[in-house]
Amino acid sequence: MNRLDPVKDARSALIEYISKEAVFHGDFVLTSGAKASFYVDLRRVSLDHRVAPLIGEVMTELIAHLPGVSAVGGMTMGADPIATSMLHSSIATGRPLDAFVVRKQPKDHGRGKQIEGPELKGKRVVVVEDTSTTGGSPLAAIAAVEKAGAKVAAVAVVVDRNTGARQAIESAGYQYLAAIDLNDLGLGS
Repeated sequence: MNRLDPVKDARSALIEYISKEAVFHGDFVLTSGAKASFYVDLRRVSLDHRVAPLIGEVMTELIAHLPGVSAVGGMTMGADPIATSMLHSSIATGRPLDAFVVRKQPKDHGRGKQIEGPELKGKRVVVVEDTSTTGGSPLAAIAAVEKAGAKVAAVAVVVDRNTGARQAIESAGYQYLAAIDLNDLGLGS
């Protein structure tokens, strides 16, 4: 597939890459402890030079309707390539976004920071994630960025596994946006 193929839009191309290169079938245990017959390993494609620009374009478009957002990021490691892809893609939209990284724990040295990147205090941000199962990682990132003084506009994920993340995020009072779901990948029931 040629990245510049004008017939294929970015979302369709992204779905094709994920389906072919990031979906694995077998017996898997998810972070939540739940068992699954397939695994979506988005790092296989989110760190790929052909796919990262597609992720940036699709995700930047997904949040385009949210006013005043100035930064995107989330828990390291899953959110890191998503946020940096969006940072790069957003420049072409004329609405540039900064990226940030949330550590699981604050550093025990240096400045003792839990969040790396530009200052978030007073900014409106979107918490991003590669694949969402329970919503635990985005909720942990939300706690950290709100503690840093940011306002969370939404949570945006590349692939929603439809296993409760949306409900957990929305129950906590946040908007949940997903670019792709299991049906898009031919994995829905």
